Amino acid sequence: MRSKFFLILLILATAFFSFSLEARELSIQQLEERKKADLERKKEREKRGKKTFQKDITIFSEVVFLSMERKVPPVLSNLDPILDDEGFYGVKLAIEDNLTTGRFVGHDYNAEFHRILLDENLEVEFTKLLKQGKKFFVVDLEENELNLLMNVAGIDEVIIFNVRAKNDSLRGVNCRKNFFHIPPSYSILSDALTQYLVKKRWNKWFLVIGPSEKDRLYAEALKKSAKKFNIKIKEQKTWDFTADLRRTAGKEVPIFTKGTKYDVLVVADEIGEFGEYLAYRTWEPRPVAGTQGLKPVSWHRTHEQWGATQMQNRFRRESGRWMTEVDYHSWTAVRALGEAITRSQSNDVKDVQNYLLSSKFGLGAYKGVKVSFRSWNGQLRQPILLAAPRSMVSVSPQEGYIHPVSELDTLGKDQPESTCKF
Repeated sequence: MRSKFFLILLILATAFFSFSLEARELSIQQLEERKKADLERKKEREKRGKKTFQKDITIFSEVVFLSMERKVPPVLSNLDPILDDEGFYGVKLAIEDNLTTGRFVGHDYNAEFHRILLDENLEVEFTKLLKQGKKFFVVDLEENELNLLMNVAGIDEVIIFNVRAKNDSLRGVNCRKNFFHIPPSYSILSDALTQYLVKKRWNKWFLVIGPSEKDRLYAEALKKSAKKFNIKIKEQKTWDFTADLRRTAGKEVPIFTKGTKYDVLVVADEIGEFGEYLAYRTWEPRPVAGTQGLKPVSWHRTHEQWGATQMQNRFRRESGRWMTEVDYHSWTAVRALGEAITRSQSNDVKDVQNYLLSSKFGLGAYKGVKVSFRSWNGQLRQPILLAAPRSMVSVSPQEGYIHPVSELDTLGKDQPESTCKF
């Protein structure tokens, strides 16, 4: 009787294994078929040629994508490629999307790409673009560089979309009415993460802070979120080791994290100098969250809901790589501009600016709800993805957090808390 039982188990296991292989083979087959279908569609597009406008062009809008050449800092891991084209393909796809509607209503769009070299002056080069009559800018710049732009003569006559800087000061004391911020701020990211940790009842934190200014800013936002949601920070330490963690992490991390009882290790390591080496090496077996481990992000390669798979596939076909957050921010900025021009039937700077800040504006951005701009500081309100390296874990705001205007305003600084004075 027992031998028959084991025989049945063996047959079932064999059948399941065979089914798994068939499923895997079928999956590979489907991928090959998809590649073939993509090639066929590309050939059809080439046969059709360039799409024509159904109406005479009445509005022509040009977008300038501005970025800076940067020195590449040393990194601990060589797994992730160093990209020099972030934002480019996001703008390119968004222009195509804008033209989908534009061809029917007589609105044409074009993009120019400018990179400021290391030996060039940002203010001088930007002034040249202003003198050429450019008025819509998508800028891949850091906080100090954006602050420089604010001092350029004529800056109030254009619209700036920030696609990289997450500093709260740009949405606060240094805000401008014509500056629109697509990336979530540090306070939005920290609130999004904290809401989930509260949901999991991980209310005791060990906070590890990196040595850079960005790490300090993110850590400050995390501490404010902890206070806001009644979290206890049991221990706070600054990581200041200079040893090569690829060789010494197994010894350094357990000692660094020993002696404190906590639920989750929260990390502020924006550059990625040490955070990846904390997981699985802590003295206590605890999860890691923050800039490594479970991360709050605006976009992630594992995001597939609400039509995001379509965007992921389109982007990969065009660029040959995964879509980054800066790519997504750039796409969102250009699409927001196109939506405002289409709805207002104008590409006048003031008309576009007023529409973007109005309650009428809303954009489908593969997040399940329409995204919009906060009228008091130009920040894009949007759901925040909580992602592990290879899986999507959750989306904030978490269920149960309510707000009289939008649940998305439970993330970051609400209007009464804002120091922005337009």
